[in-house]
Amino acid sequence: MLDEVISLFDQAVSARESRARIKMRDALAARAAAGEGRQALLDEILPVLVDTGIEDEMVGGLLRNSIGMERLRTAVAQATGRLPRDNGHLAMLDNSYSYLRQFTPDVLQAISFTGGTGSEALMEAVAILKKLNADGARKVPDHAPTDFVPVKWAGYLEQAARDRDVTAYRHFWGLTVLLGLRGGLRSGDVYVPSSRRYADPASYLFTPEQWEGQREQFCQLVGKPTDARLALEGCKEELAAAMGDLEKVLGNRKASTGEVRLSPDGELIIPPLSAEDIPAEAAELKEELSELLPLAPIASLLVELDRRTGFLDCLTHASGKQTRSPELKRNLLAVLIVNATNLGLVRMAEACGITYDILAWTQEWYIREETLSAANAAVVNYHHRLPLTQVFGGGTLSSSDGQRFPVKGKSTTARAMKKYFAGQGLSTYTHVSDQHTTFGTKVVVVTRREAHYVLDEIMGNKTDLPITEHATDTHGVTLVNFALFDLVGMQLSPRIRDLGKITLYRMDPQRDVNNLWPVAGPLLTQKINMGLIEENWDDLLRLAGSIKFGHATASLIVGKLSASSRQNTLAAALKEYGALRRTVYAARYLADETYRRKIARQLNKGESLHSLRRSLLYAHEGAIRHRHLAAQTEQAWCLTLLTNSVVTWTTEYYGLAIAQMRAEGRAVDDELLAHISPAHSENVNFFGTINVEVDTELAKLDPAGYRPLRPRRPEKA
Repeated sequence: MLDEVISLFDQAVSARESRARIKMRDALAARAAAGEGRQALLDEILPVLVDTGIEDEMVGGLLRNSIGMERLRTAVAQATGRLPRDNGHLAMLDNSYSYLRQFTPDVLQAISFTGGTGSEALMEAVAILKKLNADGARKVPDHAPTDFVPVKWAGYLEQAARDRDVTAYRHFWGLTVLLGLRGGLRSGDVYVPSSRRYADPASYLFTPEQWEGQREQFCQLVGKPTDARLALEGCKEELAAAMGDLEKVLGNRKASTGEVRLSPDGELIIPPLSAEDIPAEAAELKEELSELLPLAPIASLLVELDRRTGFLDCLTHASGKQTRSPELKRNLLAVLIVNATNLGLVRMAEACGITYDILAWTQEWYIREETLSAANAAVVNYHHRLPLTQVFGGGTLSSSDGQRFPVKGKSTTARAMKKYFAGQGLSTYTHVSDQHTTFGTKVVVVTRREAHYVLDEIMGNKTDLPITEHATDTHGVTLVNFALFDLVGMQLSPRIRDLGKITLYRMDPQRDVNNLWPVAGPLLTQKINMGLIEENWDDLLRLAGSIKFGHATASLIVGKLSASSRQNTLAAALKEYGALRRTVYAARYLADETYRRKIARQLNKGESLHSLRRSLLYAHEGAIRHRHLAAQTEQAWCLTLLTNSVVTWTTEYYGLAIAQMRAEGRAVDDELLAHISPAHSENVNFFGTINVEVDTELAKLDPAGYRPLRPRRPEKA
């Protein structure tokens, strides 16, 4: 409950801050439009002023005659004051002061906040604001601290003090305290001892005493030395190898316009990858396979898949062991379909003939995140063992991305985002393997950084997939993630937008780097602070070990450290190490087109699964109607489970069809099969009357437990 109250405080303050930022941008746009005339006037004045051929004493008369006094007077009358450093953001937020006053005094009174190192001034300000609220006082004491106020907002306080405007000073000072408190809670500089999510960041890590017994085991597991100097020497060798390859690429003077190269000014040019050359035979083979596959309603597909995987047995009663009635599987399948298709219990009762009460009872007692995750793992593991699956990938590479869905009604997780929703929406963040299966699902607030959640499902991977490398797009990238992925023994391989504009780092003096790599060396413009990394190396390992062994949640740690202030030495060291790992990765990525295509191909697999999910979640225009996170998470996992079921069923029947074709003497190359995705629904029917009769469906299978393939269509003469 405490964490939820703090979260709602953050949400309310952030929502008003975001609204103020939108109003500020609108005001800036209106200001720019109103200033078009003055800008045009300036364009006429400047050429006269810079023309040295015009005598100084002639300038004024020339401008007044050529421009006209009426235009000049109008321009003077339209003059507006200088904007503050934040372009008026805090002034716009002041419009929400009364709204924030409705609940923030109660929050400050009810919760005891504690500050870490460097937050003393902020905590003193929080205590003063709390007393002002309790006493009903209006004037901020003269001794009230302002050291915590960012420079961009300090001007508001200075102006109010000069004007002796007690009310304005109270408003702006109070707003900066609330915003500072919100930021401190996010970064961990401010914490609540009795909280879990907002506790002291040090409590998330192994204590030094606990770490003594874990250090050797962890370092052996992830392949990291305990000696920082050895670790940095290894990084140096990796960087040298990657830069050597990049030097060859950039030194190629015959490089075409489609290759990574340097401009005449020394700027890095990274052309987009050309479309992958997919053989026409692959498209023809996929069409032929789809024609051979049987047609099956979604309920029949699930009955069949459960016979081979037993995934429904993972959906256990919340009270523990419970006698499973003969009708339970039927009811479970119906509820899974309800959630995945977004039909709702009422419409499902009409479509399948099972009463609403039975469906609601089954949903309440059997559908939970942990049971759905276990059922999903059973399906993913079965798919991983299928012979054809290895053609798609080895299961070592994965990717993650967010998929946005609109939300109907009020919800604590829904946010407005005009780019994607007419109203409000949320995001489901999913982790996908190179074998086309989804092994992780999380509902996240659409305005939060996806990068915080990248490591969660990988560290909590309950499947047999041996993930060692992970791809994301730009939204999943931070320096903290680059560092943590390496420290837990994995590789982060993102597709970064504007990669040519990021800062790259060197480990040696610029002169030595340029001598080693005359073409690529000048790209390494900054020097890594190796001393900072070396001094904090054991703490970096302790942090990674705490995540690896499940002592702390990755998203919690990443979110805190990404928002940490400069005073946090551990966060600074982690980001420094992340900058080094990002540089090694960037050099590899730029030097190897095959590597870039591998990452792009994996991200495309995630996109194809997004499309399949959209097809499944068809009812009510695909809008989520659950209000609370727990119910939304259960629905997201049902959607993931059914998506994986379709992929697994399709993969298995692809294998049967290919075996039949090969038995008939047809050569089917595995290289062609690698271009065929099982993430499609052409052979599965999600619509119409849903018949969930388990025994009836099982009776349709052959002795081996499969449906017969469809006969080939006769070839046209």
